[in-house]
Amino acid sequence: MAVTGIFKQFLLSLSTTLVVLLPLTYSASDSVALLKLKKSLENAGALDSWVPGSAPCNGPRGPWRGLICEGGVVTGLSLEGMGLSGTIDVEALVELPGLSTLSVENNSFTHIFPGINRLGALKVLSLSRNQFSSAIPSDYFAKMGSLKKVRLSYNRFSGEIPVSLAHLSNLVGLHIQNNQFSGRIPVFSSPTLNSLNVSNNRLEGEIPSSLSKFSAYSFAGNPGLCGEPIGVHCPSTPNNNFKNITIPTMITFGVVIILLVFFAIQLRKKKQKISVLQPSGCSNDAVKAAPPVSVLVKTEEGMKSAGSDLTVSNPGKASVAELVMVNDARGVFGLTDLMKASAEVLGNGPLGSSYMVRMANGLNVVVKRMRQMNALGCDAFDAEVKKLGKLRHPNVLTPLAYHYRKEEKLFVYEHLPKGSLLNHLRGEGGGELDWLTRVKIVLGIAEGLEFLHNEFASQDVSHGNLKLSNVLLGPDNRPLLSDYGFHPLLNMEGLERLFAYNAPEAIQKQTVSCKSDIYCLGIIILEMLTEEHPSQYANDGNGGSDTVQWVASAFSEGRQAELLDTKIKGCMDSVGSMEKLLRVGALCTKTSREQRLSIKEAIRMIKEIQVGDVE
Repeated sequence: MAVTGIFKQFLLSLSTTLVVLLPLTYSASDSVALLKLKKSLENAGALDSWVPGSAPCNGPRGPWRGLICEGGVVTGLSLEGMGLSGTIDVEALVELPGLSTLSVENNSFTHIFPGINRLGALKVLSLSRNQFSSAIPSDYFAKMGSLKKVRLSYNRFSGEIPVSLAHLSNLVGLHIQNNQFSGRIPVFSSPTLNSLNVSNNRLEGEIPSSLSKFSAYSFAGNPGLCGEPIGVHCPSTPNNNFKNITIPTMITFGVVIILLVFFAIQLRKKKQKISVLQPSGCSNDAVKAAPPVSVLVKTEEGMKSAGSDLTVSNPGKASVAELVMVNDARGVFGLTDLMKASAEVLGNGPLGSSYMVRMANGLNVVVKRMRQMNALGCDAFDAEVKKLGKLRHPNVLTPLAYHYRKEEKLFVYEHLPKGSLLNHLRGEGGGELDWLTRVKIVLGIAEGLEFLHNEFASQDVSHGNLKLSNVLLGPDNRPLLSDYGFHPLLNMEGLERLFAYNAPEAIQKQTVSCKSDIYCLGIIILEMLTEEHPSQYANDGNGGSDTVQWVASAFSEGRQAELLDTKIKGCMDSVGSMEKLLRVGALCTKTSREQRLSIKEAIRMIKEIQVGDVE
């Protein structure tokens, strides 16, 4: 029995030793490959933690920088924004058997790495924002059947889109915008593809029907494209086989032409009598004749834009493009109704100016004059805004109408008397929102954001401009999200003014995503629980503190309770719940977007806080 006991103890000791040593054995193997990889790179100072004799994944100081590990094994390389260049040693990558993610976004690589297509187990490949400039062979991705996400955007790749990309059966997302790809878009066969961006290339021809579910934003900036998603009719294929056309057919065809000409003349006469309301704002004559949008808003003191007086002679006689209704929930009105109404300037924002307009029928609306919205042509713009007009959710404010002009645009929304959440937190009535009301507001914002993420899953970022001033309060302080969905409409200068571009990934010149919206949600939560004005608003002229870092440091030191705004009504009995919500804000504002909460996780945690306080 003693021998048996000793033997069992020996086996237990041996198994424990193996459990400890196995990860280190794998790490030692990975270590050799990673050091070999580092040696092939130039300007690799950011990889100083990659040193011999230390475990890549489970060393005393944590994983080496840029590594993604599971169970002590390297499963991903996230070498983003490190200033790296040179040629990646693919042989070293092949020696990492667990590698499924490779991201070298925002570096200085110039040539696509020879043999990278040997990494058949890769699921994510991201080469965006480098200086790649060569064509990619059509069969390059043929042996990479595990790929789910491919990001090649913001480079100078040329030639045709590799057809092997279109044959990846597991492909979920493809982002190749802002390159020099040319030719036709291949037919994609992956049923799982739900995110696509091929904008700003040199593509031409008809957009395949398999991609018709994607919006015009996915294809913008390719003048040679046509098809249903962008509202551009494709020319029919010429039919030169006239020998089968009979004389009766020709006579019939001639009669049809005459009738069409007749009806066209009658329709033109009728159009001169109809009102300014039309199904589309893209009439060429109307757009050319439209006066500047700034003259379309009349204040009680006369015509005025935000901050500058305008003199208009005979504005009533001006030939103006129509106001296009996209949502008739508050009735139907036209541009002339706005012209006749009195208005006042509400304020100026990064994208333009806002006015409150009181129409004769008693309806009050907010008219937003937008700039930097030239990413899409008129037809594509019309299609995108009409999508916004169809949205219905208790926490989303749907636009009522728009007015199109090349230089500027008008968006018309219902006016909500309570104003924005910013006014209630920073204005005179800042103390009126008690603790339970704030929790309900945060939950409503999150649920509205989840709805937008589901509706615009194919876009890089669904809201893009979530901040206190774009959350309006309706009856019973129900929050409604505004100024969302502008990302496809804005040119680059306008995009950089969106609040989502304050997220760490955008500052590092990486692509924004739904996790950038999550970051903005976290900023709102932190603002609602503290008295701080975050530095993300620094461009508003009011400065600000690094609230994100301040909160993260407080949690690490166990003093998070010190940050809470004790002037919030009902907070004294809910400090524990406030700390939990503050934790949600901290998790939403993690520097690494992969570490941020998903919108579903955020909603679940907020609901748990709400239920706990009600009980």
